[in-house]
Amino acid sequence: MNLFLENLINETTNKLKQNEIEATRFEIRLLLEFAIGKSLFDFNGTKLSETQQKIFDEAIQKRCLHMPVDKIIGRRGFYKYDFMVNEDVLSPRPDTEILLEAAIDYCKKNNYKNVLELGIGSGCILLSLLAEIKDIKGVGVDISEKAIAIAKKNADNLKVSSRLELINIDWNDDSIINRIGKKFDIILSNPPYIPSQEIKTLDKEVKNFDPKIALDGGKDGLDCYRRLAEIIPMLLNGGGVVMLECGEGQANDICHIFEKHGFVLQQILPDLNKIERCIILKK
Repeated sequence: MNLFLENLINETTNKLKQNEIEATRFEIRLLLEFAIGKSLFDFNGTKLSETQQKIFDEAIQKRCLHMPVDKIIGRRGFYKYDFMVNEDVLSPRPDTEILLEAAIDYCKKNNYKNVLELGIGSGCILLSLLAEIKDIKGVGVDISEKAIAIAKKNADNLKVSSRLELINIDWNDDSIINRIGKKFDIILSNPPYIPSQEIKTLDKEVKNFDPKIALDGGKDGLDCYRRLAEIIPMLLNGGGVVMLECGEGQANDICHIFEKHGFVLQQILPDLNKIERCIILKK
């Protein structure tokens, strides 16, 4: 990297610190590449163009307001792939890769062919699964029409659209079973699970820039799981499994909710921080 870029990164790091943003050099490099439009390794200039400088300055202004880097540049890496993101969808988290890896493993071992994701958001889970296993088909459901639009673009980018159906509907809609219209070998969901009163305590990057509808799980954070436990039995094939992401300390309560609807716990998988994060149940 040339001296100009090194100095610019150092200056930007100090500016962000003054605004109480602890930014890594990697984050600043991403913002620079976003402004320049190419890898820093391919940049040999001694200054940014007027347009590049404007884009970079605007990006730094947004970062000073705690907007996450992925929401500024419009993309986020997840598993092996890049996903388009904005303020209409939850930013993919590394911990969610635990659920995805389990889904890949179960699909391969059990020859599952049909998968449903309830709350598809950006599509990072379901679309990664479709990209990894070429002979399965998926249906993604979301209450947000804007999220469905993002998932559609990501599906096109990953070239899995021909094996994907997207449905814009609220889980609480009485017609959801008929709208989906079939059963599945595996059902995935990373539902909202933050208790309502805790939303205000979240980091600014989350509470100000992720959609509240993708975060708020009701008074105790478990409202969505109660609804899922009601509808999933009508959507799951015999011998199929449901995989759910959950918040810290919620796994046992969620298991009890599903056990009342005839499900049997198969596994609870920890995330990178040893927190129980992925619940696998069978009907």
